[in-house]
Amino acid sequence: MVSAMNKCVLAQNGDQSIDEVVVESSNINTTIIPVQILDGDFLRRMPANSVADAVRYFSGVQLKDYGGVGGMKTINVRSMGSQHVGVFYDGVEMANAQNGVVDLGRFSLDNMQTISIYNGQKSSIFQSAKDFSSSSALYLETRIPEFGANDRYHHKFSLRTGSFDTFNPSFLFEFKLSDNISLGLSGDYLYTSGRYKFTYAVEGGSDTTQIRQNGDVHSFRLEAGLFGKFDNNRGKWNAKLYCYDSQRGYPGAAVRSMSLTNHERQWDTNLFFQGNIQEQFSNVYSLMFKTKISYDYLHYISDPDNTASTIYVNNEFKLYHQYCSLINLFEPCNWCNLSLSTDFQHDFLRSNLENFSNPHRYTLLNNVAVSFLWWQVKIQTNLLYTMVQEREGGKHRFSPSVTASYRPFEQIDFTLRAFYKNIFRMPTLNDLYYTYIGNVNLKPETTNQFNLGFVYGKDFYNGVLKNLQLTVDAYCNKVRNKIVAMPSGNQFRWTMLNYGRVDIIGVDAALASYWNFGPVGLNTNFTYTYQDARDVTDKNSMWYGGQIPYIPRHSFSAIAGIDWKSFCLNYSFIYTGERYESQANTADYYQQPWYTHDVSLRYSWLVAKHNFSVSLDVNNIFNQQYQIVRCYPMPGTNVSIKLNYSL
Repeated sequence: MVSAMNKCVLAQNGDQSIDEVVVESSNINTTIIPVQILDGDFLRRMPANSVADAVRYFSGVQLKDYGGVGGMKTINVRSMGSQHVGVFYDGVEMANAQNGVVDLGRFSLDNMQTISIYNGQKSSIFQSAKDFSSSSALYLETRIPEFGANDRYHHKFSLRTGSFDTFNPSFLFEFKLSDNISLGLSGDYLYTSGRYKFTYAVEGGSDTTQIRQNGDVHSFRLEAGLFGKFDNNRGKWNAKLYCYDSQRGYPGAAVRSMSLTNHERQWDTNLFFQGNIQEQFSNVYSLMFKTKISYDYLHYISDPDNTASTIYVNNEFKLYHQYCSLINLFEPCNWCNLSLSTDFQHDFLRSNLENFSNPHRYTLLNNVAVSFLWWQVKIQTNLLYTMVQEREGGKHRFSPSVTASYRPFEQIDFTLRAFYKNIFRMPTLNDLYYTYIGNVNLKPETTNQFNLGFVYGKDFYNGVLKNLQLTVDAYCNKVRNKIVAMPSGNQFRWTMLNYGRVDIIGVDAALASYWNFGPVGLNTNFTYTYQDARDVTDKNSMWYGGQIPYIPRHSFSAIAGIDWKSFCLNYSFIYTGERYESQANTADYYQQPWYTHDVSLRYSWLVAKHNFSVSLDVNNIFNQQYQIVRCYPMPGTNVSIKLNYSL
């Protein structure tokens, strides 16, 4: 997929944007673990404005969206739950010990260089123990400054406006401070009213149209990064300071026949500093060190009026997070590498809730990993030790994994791959200690993942088809003591359900290609996912064997991009099949399939060394009325225009 997409970027922009192509990710056939990547200019040409919009196109991924712009957006990979997805921002996990999920709607694509998702873990063993500790991992890599011989600075300004009173300016500055050090500054502001029309059924079978209320968002992001390399070119380092502040309304569930207003508000402040140092001391030994300090503040108010069915809530949470990691890599020979990594993490949660326990959590992770390469066979195995200590007691667990790939033909780009992974996930602090729903007796979840697949790629030197890449992976996941959270009376209160055992069988498939018709370039990407995720806890239960909530058996996406001279036209289609909102797979809980069509058109031009572009995005062009989560209607047709200037 990535190889074909990179060819498209080069065909479109020529010499103007070569520096935006991530060369190291241009061939995924060398990876053992299934990986999907969106990178470079392709992210900015999609009809997407946030990371949440972009990840919808990955196979095996379900986006959970609680109501348009203001609602929380999380992902579920291969039906194992959002808490099993590790989200890494520039190589360090965006930890959230409070509820275990990260809102992907808050991350803009303006400064994003690469988005990748791994089932299992990365193929590299030179990584922190945290990288091995999730069932799947989403990596968000922001732009790293790159300069030509005569360049000293770059800058970029963007302005997006459109439906729902959207106003979204952003900026990017990059400075070359010396031959080895560069500075990057970026930021954006977003305002939207979140007001959109939607249609819903009322008692008696008729439909009525309403306007979504209380969905406004005010957010501000600012981040600064220093990037450097050592004089001997055997090492590099970076440091990043990040600030995000937002105020938003939660539209709430559209379940009231008389009034669809909602009075839930949330304020968020996220601050962190993180750094990374990596150096190769010899041909045999390399060292990496990572650290992070973060502070997350959350203030939530639910103030009902006479028509609301919720209760009054006014909660504040402060989460303090400290993290450091030391990774050692040994390369004694060409066919064998060894890594040893140790991570330490401390989380402290405070709240104004009455009788809140203000928990501390100490986490220690140790991982040993070995990789082997014999001819066309690659094998990687690791053993992760996790120890979690809290006031009420501790948990510890060994988690093994093994991956292998085999390329049977030297002249044919065809690779077989397989992996097994066992992982251990603690309940979140909310699961355990939240005053109204917490249960200190919750058991940790464990997952066993099995995967078998292949990758085939081919370059064509004659004809219009230039590149073709096919990936297919079949998998089986077994989850024990599964904890499922579902929204209840309001956005901030959830019902915790423990299914005990869930068996998941699925298939992910992706087909990418690049075509060249003289001056016209065409790239396509198709993904398909089949998932059978069943509750197998109690054979005596009348719901035994039912599909777990909100998991479709079939989902599909398609992307087609056409480049001609300075024009770029992109079309995308997403289909999500029928689902159930409860473990009771009955007509009362049936959710209809939904699909959307999106179109983006961009025109770029160059004046001297100044790059300009204007893009028009039209999402949900057929105005389909649909819900990803029941009673949380999504926007119909919406339009945005974006202007860009860069030097």
